[in-house]
Amino acid sequence: MSSAPVPTDPTPSDPDEASAFADLGLRAELLAALSALGYEEPTPIQREAIPPLREGRDLLGQAATGTGKTAAFALPLLQRMPEDRSGGDPLALVLVPTRELAVQVSEAFHRYGKDLGARVLPIYGGQPIGRQLRSLDAGVDVVVATPGRALDHIARGTLRLGNLGTVVLDEADEMLDMGFAEDIEAILEHAPAQRQTVLFSATMPARIDGLARQHLTDPVRIQIERERPVAGEAPRVRQSAYIVARAHKPAALGRVLDVESPTSAIVFCRSREEVDRLTETMNGRGYRAEALHGGMSQEQRDRVMGRLRSGTADLLVATDVAARGLDVEQLSHVVNYDVPSAPESYVHRIGRVGRAGREGVAITLAEPREHRMLKTIERVTGQRILIDKIPTVADLRTRRLALTQAALRESLLEDDLEPFRVIAESLTDEFDLMEVALAAVKLAHEATLPGSDDEAEEIPQVAVRPAREGRPGHEGRGERRGPARPRATGTVQVFVGLGRRAGVRPQDLVGAITGETGVRGRDIGSIEIADRFSLVEVPVGVADEVIQGLRGSTIKGRKATVRRDRDGDGDGGRFDSRERRDRR
Repeated sequence: MSSAPVPTDPTPSDPDEASAFADLGLRAELLAALSALGYEEPTPIQREAIPPLREGRDLLGQAATGTGKTAAFALPLLQRMPEDRSGGDPLALVLVPTRELAVQVSEAFHRYGKDLGARVLPIYGGQPIGRQLRSLDAGVDVVVATPGRALDHIARGTLRLGNLGTVVLDEADEMLDMGFAEDIEAILEHAPAQRQTVLFSATMPARIDGLARQHLTDPVRIQIERERPVAGEAPRVRQSAYIVARAHKPAALGRVLDVESPTSAIVFCRSREEVDRLTETMNGRGYRAEALHGGMSQEQRDRVMGRLRSGTADLLVATDVAARGLDVEQLSHVVNYDVPSAPESYVHRIGRVGRAGREGVAITLAEPREHRMLKTIERVTGQRILIDKIPTVADLRTRRLALTQAALRESLLEDDLEPFRVIAESLTDEFDLMEVALAAVKLAHEATLPGSDDEAEEIPQVAVRPAREGRPGHEGRGERRGPARPRATGTVQVFVGLGRRAGVRPQDLVGAITGETGVRGRDIGSIEIADRFSLVEVPVGVADEVIQGLRGSTIKGRKATVRRDRDGDGDGGRFDSRERRDRR
C-alpha cells in the first residue's frame, strides 16, 4: 500500500547507525535493509518483542497502531528463516483483518527481506485467485492473508501448513470485531501443534485474553503504553471535538477543514450511504474528495488510494472497514463525522495519524447526545479531548488571510519576480505603491481561495450542559434533530432473508453490521442461520440502525430482506413456516 515503511525518525541514517538494531542480534542483511530505509533505532515494541521472538517464544503484545508492530514480528521471522528453503510450503503465516493491511504487511516483509530473497505472498479477497494459486504452487516463505481467503485456500488444498513454524495474528481485536473468530480457530486447528504463535492487538478485551490462553504456550507478555506528552510539550496527536447539530454537520466539517487546512485527511462515517452522500456534498463544496467503503471492488479501492497518495485527492471519506490498516504518509488529519460507538474504534481511527513520529490532528463532530461518549473515550484512553467552538465566519476570514500572507511570503522568498518588475514600476507611476500592493494581494487571495467569505453563514453553537444528578444520560436541552436512539436494555432479533443456501456465515453477518453501522461486534448476540434466512440478536436501541445499514448493503454479493423478526405471528411471508422448522 505505502511506497515504503515509514522510518521511526525521518533523518536518514548511515550504515553504522543501525547499531541499536545490531544490539538485538539481527543478521547483516536485515541491518543493511533497515539502514537503507532510514531506521535509526528500534521503537519500544520492537525492542521488547524482537529478542523473545528470535528465541522462538510465543508472544502476546499490546501496542497502539503505528508503533512499529510490523517490524517487531517481521524482523525475527526473517532472522529465523533457514538458508536452504527449497520447499514450497510457507514457513510463516500472518493473519490480518483487511486486504489493505495484507498488502502493507507484505510490502514491509519484501523490503526488510530483499537481501535474503524472502518469498512473500499476500492473499485476500478481491484479487484474482489464479495468480495466488500460481504463486503458492511456485513456493513461498511467508503468507500474509485475510482469514476468509486463507481458509478458502486451506480447503482447496493449495495452502498447506505442514511446514509452518510461526503464526502471527496481527490486529487481533479488529479480526474478532469483524467476525473472524471461527475462521481463526479453524486455521489454527490446521496449523502444526508445535509452532510459535504471536498475537498483537491494540486493545486487550476479554476475548483476546481467552484466545491467547487457548492457543499460546507460556507467552511473553508485552504492553506498550501510548506515549504521553512531556509537560510543556505539544502532544503528537492533537485531539479536539466540536458539538454540532446533525443538520449543520456538513457545513461544520467544511468550516473546520477550511480553518485546519490539512495536507490530506480521512473522514470516518458509519455507513456506505453516508460515505457516498458526504463525498458528493464535499465535492460540491470544492474539495477533492474520494469515497472508500466495502461496497467497492479492490480495483476501485486501489485507484482511490493511488489518487490520495499522489495528491490528486486530498480528502478521503471512508467507513471503518475500508480504512483499517491504511498508512498514508502525508495524512495529517482524521475526522470522526460521528462519535465512534466504542473507545477501541476511536483508538484505531486516530492511529491513522501520529504514526512513527509524525504529528497529526484528530477531530470529532459530536451531536449533543453524544457528548457523554466523549467522556467515556477520555476515561478509557487516558487522553483529554478538548471541546472547541466551531470556527466562525470571522475565524475563517482570518485563517484565509493568513494563508494568503504565507503564500505571498513564500513567493517573495523563493520565486523569480524580476519579469514582473516592469508592470509594478509602470503602475507606481500612476498609483501609490501601497495601493498597487493591496490590489495584488486581493487578486492573489481570490485566486488561491475562490469564494467570498461574506457568503458563508454562521453555524449555530450548541451548548451542552452537564448531566443532571440522578438522571444519567440527560444532556440538557441542546438542539436535537430526529428521534433519539432508545436506551433500552433488552435485545431484539433482526430477520435477514439470506441463509445457508446463499453461503452466509456468522462472520459475514457480523462484518456487514459492524461495517455499515456504529455497532461493535461484541454487542451482537446470538446468530441463527437457517437454509433461507438468518436471525441476528442485537440491542433494541440499535436495531433500526442495523436494519437500515443491512438494507443498504449486500451480503455475499446479494441484497437481502431485512426487518425485525416476527416470530410466530404468521405474516412473515410464504417461506416462514418452513424456515421456522429449519430453526428447530
